Amino acid sequence: MTRPVILQLDRVTKQFPTSSTAAVEDVSLTLAQGDLLALLGPSGCGKTTLLRMIAGFEPLQAGAIALAGRTVASPGTWIPPEQRSVGMVFQDFALFPHLTVAQNVAFGLQKVADSAQIKAKTAEAIAQVRLQGLENRYPYELSGGQQQRVALARALAPRPALILLDEPLSNLDVQVRLRLREEIREVLKSAGISGVFVTHDQEEALAISDQVAVMQQGHLEQLGTPEEVYHHPASRFVAEFVTQANFIAARQQGQLWQTEVGDFKLPPDEWLESESGDLMVRQEDLLLEADPEAAVVIRDRHFLGREYCYCLSTPSGKELHARTTTAINLPIGTHVQLSVPDQALRIFPTNTPKLAKTL
Repeated sequence: MTRPVILQLDRVTKQFPTSSTAAVEDVSLTLAQGDLLALLGPSGCGKTTLLRMIAGFEPLQAGAIALAGRTVASPGTWIPPEQRSVGMVFQDFALFPHLTVAQNVAFGLQKVADSAQIKAKTAEAIAQVRLQGLENRYPYELSGGQQQRVALARALAPRPALILLDEPLSNLDVQVRLRLREEIREVLKSAGISGVFVTHDQEEALAISDQVAVMQQGHLEQLGTPEEVYHHPASRFVAEFVTQANFIAARQQGQLWQTEVGDFKLPPDEWLESESGDLMVRQEDLLLEADPEAAVVIRDRHFLGREYCYCLSTPSGKELHARTTTAINLPIGTHVQLSVPDQALRIFPTNTPKLAKTL
């Protein structure tokens, strides 16, 4: 059964008067009821501007935004933020320091419910984020993770159609961030509320979302499931930013694609039209085998707990990275032969950011 669309963006464009280029340009996407969408990209790519347009904090120049089938923004339509049934969770929590946890959560309910409903909805939201017993504490008496839970509870209390989260975990330490991203997904899923989550953290986006929208310079580079975006990047930028892959110059020579680290035999119908390109190799797909005759050498090695990250130097001086289990323990200075499973390779035209083929 097809779920209803909760959010629809149709060729949304926004350009600030002080800029010569659009902050967001021609972005279209849909989000189904109950799904979580991650807006992923580097600083300045337009993801927060897009979130603010969905919330109603920024007008658009072109296109349209619809929430639950109702157009809330277009060149001829403008619905104010408080009438969009949208909850907002900010990066800095934005809690009122003079109000208790319960008072902060209840703040957005004053105009939409009577006192009995406010009490019930407040208690329900606090329970959803597991803060029972802390209702009478003030923000300064809470940890950073607890403060973010209060902000989430405040957004959930009115039961909005959509929750918007603007890098809500970036101010927290690593362990709290890992735990809280799981809890945010669990809370939204159990409540059946859709969410749009802005982040520049690739792992965070892949872990929390049902759909990932990768943005660069105001454009939507790719929209897909975390698995699709990771395994089948639609552009070189997506491959570099999301998978942090290696790129190795390759040239066709007969039945082989030759590189400075080895030759790869690929089906002719998968070759590029040109005779040169760049092979994309993910770090975890690069296999290492000690070989004193090999030209690639281990320049450095980093222990990451469950794995090693090897920094490799090729004959041309290019740096490659490989990730292996700790069972593969090779000393710095070791010469290694490189290999890659054929199905793990992709090729991109040289100096062309789009249109990749699977090899």
